[in-house]
Amino acid sequence: MDAAAISGGLKQASHVWDETQRRSHFLPFSRPTIEEDEIAEVVDCLRSGWITSGPRVLRFEEMFRERLCVAHAIAVNSATAGLHIALHALGITAGDEVIVPAITWASTSNVVELLGARTVFADVDAATLQLDPAEVSRLVTARTKAVVPVHYAGAPADLDAIKAAVAGRDIAIVEDAAHALGTEYRGRKIGASGSIAVFSFHPIKNITTGEGGMVTCDDPALADRMRLLRFHGVSKDAWRRYSNGGAAQYEVIEPGYKYNMLDIQAAIGVKQFPKLDRFNAERKRLAERYRRLLADLPAVQPIGLPDYPATHAWHLFVVRLDRDRLSIGRNALMAAMAEENIGVGLHFPALHTQQYYRECYGYTERDLPNATAAGSDILSLPLYPGLGDDGQDDVVAALRRVVARHRRTA
Repeated sequence: MDAAAISGGLKQASHVWDETQRRSHFLPFSRPTIEEDEIAEVVDCLRSGWITSGPRVLRFEEMFRERLCVAHAIAVNSATAGLHIALHALGITAGDEVIVPAITWASTSNVVELLGARTVFADVDAATLQLDPAEVSRLVTARTKAVVPVHYAGAPADLDAIKAAVAGRDIAIVEDAAHALGTEYRGRKIGASGSIAVFSFHPIKNITTGEGGMVTCDDPALADRMRLLRFHGVSKDAWRRYSNGGAAQYEVIEPGYKYNMLDIQAAIGVKQFPKLDRFNAERKRLAERYRRLLADLPAVQPIGLPDYPATHAWHLFVVRLDRDRLSIGRNALMAAMAEENIGVGLHFPALHTQQYYRECYGYTERDLPNATAAGSDILSLPLYPGLGDDGQDDVVAALRRVVARHRRTA
């Protein structure tokens, strides 16, 4: 539902918060902030005649290297692609195991399965929904080749504790940083720790390229292999073959994928990226305002924050229902919010309860109790720079009306 939760919407008009009145127009769960300079850059790209991978992709990668102080940044057409080539480059294959938190988007585990390896789901912290390091220690075996911490909702996973759980073993850490552009862990930017990190630029993310992703790392051999894998396994991409001075000859080094980012996408990214701090500051302001506005609504409360030093990117504002206070479940509440003309998101149902993983590995809803419970009780409220106080007031007013109608009385 990550993508399905997005809908087009009309810009809301300024109005007074009225807890009795439903919105006349639908408020989307998310909407990208696209300004005139992004539009102009895309037009310039189209007029240049070079729209596939080229100079704008190279510039976007350079901007990432400079901001995160990493040696390598590899642009791809999605974060899913980035996770796929990262695990492939690490040599993950049949017989291997990869530990993944059960609260994440499907691609985190899908790419493990597509490489022929086995996904081993770990439970999450009951409050923050971050990967539980104790679970990593419990699940490690001789076949474990990687752990994929997910920086859920924009807060960082406890990387030091996770690394300690696999210390002394040849186990890679691949950070799923799809939610975490601008996140910091103990004063360190996510993506700058030396591990592989994979970012997303899907339209609901903190910056967007329409679709797209970026992989960062410091290992030159891994970076070279990921560059090879993102474009058919050939020794030269189109820019190096067909730009001025390029030679058309190439060599196939190994079978690869078609995962390259386009210059049309990067044209948006090179203008969005310098705005990240501004966008994230507004997300933080709105998130803190949500916490104040919901403080007296115990039936719907925000998930917990990490107790270690962290800078939250506020990709998502996730709340959890108290079932003892409500006569309806999460899915019915989401439907009621839609009737109020408010879009909400679901991030995420617990993956181990999904059909493929139930049938393949025999997981049940009794397994991984924290993830199972959260997957049934959480939803995401609208949070994006263009939401504004008026839009946010409408979300909270609608939520109060729904809760009032369905408050458990006995």
